[in-house]
This record gives sequence, structure tokens and C-alpha cells, in this order.
Amino acid sequence: MTVRLLSIETAVPDTVIRQEDVSRLFAEQPGMTRLGTRVVRSAFAGAGVSTRHTVLPELGTAAAATITGDDAAATGSGGEAAGARGPNEASNGRADDGTTSPHALGRDGAERAGDDAAASPFVDPATRRLRSPGTHARNQLYTEHAKPMFVTAARAALDAAAPGVGLEDVTHVITVSCTGFFAPGPDVRVAKDLGLPADVKRMHLGFMGCNAAFPALQAAYTACRVDPDAVVLVVCVELCTLHLHVRNDTDTIMGNALFADGAAAAVVTARDVAVAGPTLELVDFETTLAPVGEDELAWSVGDEGFEMILGTYVPRIIDDHVTDALAPLLDRAGLSAERIPLWAVHPGGRSILDKVQGRLALTDEQMAPSRGVLADAGNMSSATILFVLERLLRAGDEGTVAALAFGPGLSIESALLRVRPASETA
Repeated sequence: MTVRLLSIETAVPDTVIRQEDVSRLFAEQPGMTRLGTRVVRSAFAGAGVSTRHTVLPELGTAAAATITGDDAAATGSGGEAAGARGPNEASNGRADDGTTSPHALGRDGAERAGDDAAASPFVDPATRRLRSPGTHARNQLYTEHAKPMFVTAARAALDAAAPGVGLEDVTHVITVSCTGFFAPGPDVRVAKDLGLPADVKRMHLGFMGCNAAFPALQAAYTACRVDPDAVVLVVCVELCTLHLHVRNDTDTIMGNALFADGAAAAVVTARDVAVAGPTLELVDFETTLAPVGEDELAWSVGDEGFEMILGTYVPRIIDDHVTDALAPLLDRAGLSAERIPLWAVHPGGRSILDKVQGRLALTDEQMAPSRGVLADAGNMSSATILFVLERLLRAGDEGTVAALAFGPGLSIESALLRVRPASETA
């Protein structure tokens, strides 16, 4: 039995923020020490990020206000690229490399552009001083923005899987997020707003962190193995910029330099149906907990939003343990890292990608999808690996894919997949 991802679709909010602008904004904040300002500039410059997207247009406005001269005219007044397009998207709605860019979403989750910055607890518009709202205010914004983003991404993935499957075929919905909460949850919102069958099976994976798409995909894979007629909709939405803070500690600064907002969805099934483009066969999964690092990568609820611990030793821990973490997966397939042509590595940061590339002796070409997503869209937590897989699929290469991501614990999730040409069905 072959279980495939028939489609992967991604979406981003329409406000684009440039890394150099946000770096200046945070470095200029009252309360930043001289050392903290230096750390901000160094961390932002070395993060491997060029642009990110946020559901906070006021953050884009404040960041854009740091631009002077020709840069301001080229970027526009709201921190948004002309037309509020996706990363690297040209005026014809396609990326510069010819691939389709992520959908751009307005404040209500619809695909549109041109929102004015609305009043927000995050920014004083007169001074561009960043405020620190409480967790309740941040979660209200999460609820407002995440609900339509879950539905928009899910609908796009189902549209891309047509005519092979339709709304009436969906048997399971699995939603994923670690950046906010509401109930009835995202699984209910997706089912109701899409008009899915009332008896659709639902699951929400919450607060698992950056690698949560893997257990979601594994749950979808298991459901399809149990019921070959199942059609599983997996949707990840993360609004990380709602948890930005102005502080001098390195963990907070690193999080501010990396994290962004985005959504991704996939349709998984073992049905023997044809779709327009290539698909990804799900082959096998593996998970492991590193023996060290539990305190180096963590995520908790604080009084002023969620608190990220992203220790400087995380890249070193991954470097020490990624080979052992992959060994069971590769051994079952009779493969070694050097025999796998395609790689999708969660871009948790440039230093993490550097360590994985060096340890596994991967080429720059093999790391290009991961580094490209990091540069164009930043780290969108659980949604990010689907952005990487989407980019890899649309590049047109074929063969085995090794995918891996890292999360609290320190947990390492991995999977083997196989690109199947459009002409092949299950």
C-alpha cells in the first residue's frame, strides 16, 4: 500500500518585514543595553533570514519607518512589498525561479493585499516603541488571525488535490499549532467552515513545537494504512510574531531574529487517484529524544506571551546526535545519508543548518530548499517543513527524500519520502 501527499499548499500573511529593518527597530528600543544592541545586530545579521511575514501590519509599519531614502520608496510605507506578494514573488504572481510563491493573506485570512496598520497593543505609533501586551491580548490576536488561516490553507490543499479527492472524501482532519489556543479548536473550525462531513475524525496537536508536522503526518499515514480509503487533511498554522519581546537576553533576541508567521496544509491518502503534479510517497518515520538538551530548547506560557528558550548549545547538540537519530530510519531502508539525493531539513536557524550539512556531508544544492525557505520566510515553527517539502516538490527533482526537524525535548523527528512523478498514481 502506498500512502501519498497529493498536495502541499502554503500561505503567509501579507505584511512583509525585512530583516535589516526589524534589526534596527529592535536595536533602537528603549531599555536595550549597549551589549544587547550589539547582540541584536549580530543575531539578526547571522540568522540567514532576509524577509519574514507577520499578521501585525503595525510591526511592518514601524520597521519600515527605520528606512531612509530610496529604500523607503522601493519598499513602501507598510513594510510590504509592492502588491503584498509572497517571498520572491514577481509581478505575475510567480516566484523569480518560476515556482508558485505562498499565498498572501489579509488580516481576515482572505487572499488580498493593502491592509493599513490597525491599532495594536504591540506598537506605539507615535514613537515606534514596542510594547509588551499580556498573554490574553496576544491570544486574542492569535484566535482572530489563525482561524481563517487554517481554513484558507486547508481549502487550497484540497483544491490542489482535485479532481482526485474532494470535500466529501475527507475522513480525517489533523491540525497543528503551538503559538495559541482556542476551543472549539482549529479542527472544528476547518471541518465546519469547509462543510466537511459531520462525522469527520478530528485531532489537534498543540504545543509540540517546530517538529510537530512529523507526528501529524505519521498519524495521517497510520490512518491511511488502517483504512485505505481514508483522506486526511493536515493543517499547520503558526503565528510566532505574536510572541516577540524586547529584552536583552540572548534567547529572546535569537527568537526575534528567526521566527515568523505562516500556514501550510497537505492532503494525505492511499487512494489510487491522479493529480496534476508530482506527489510525495510517505515511506517511514522515526523519532528520538536526545539524551541531553531538554533545558536548551523549550517553550512555555508566560504572563506576557509565550517564552522561548533557544540555547546557544542547540546546534552543537544536534551536531552530536543527528547521525544516531537518523540511523534506525536509514537502517530499515538499507540506505546511508550519502545515497539519499534530496533533503528537507527544518531551518531552525542558519547555525543548525550548517551543523546538519557538515555532519551529514550534504551539498549546497541539497540544502538549498531549506536555506531558501529560511531566507524568504524565516522559521514558522511546525509549518516550516511543509514549506521546504513544497519547494522541493516544485523543483522537479525525483528520488528519495530524507526530512528532519527538531523540537523541545530535545526531540528529533525524521521521515523518508519518495517523489513520484505526476504520471504515477498509487
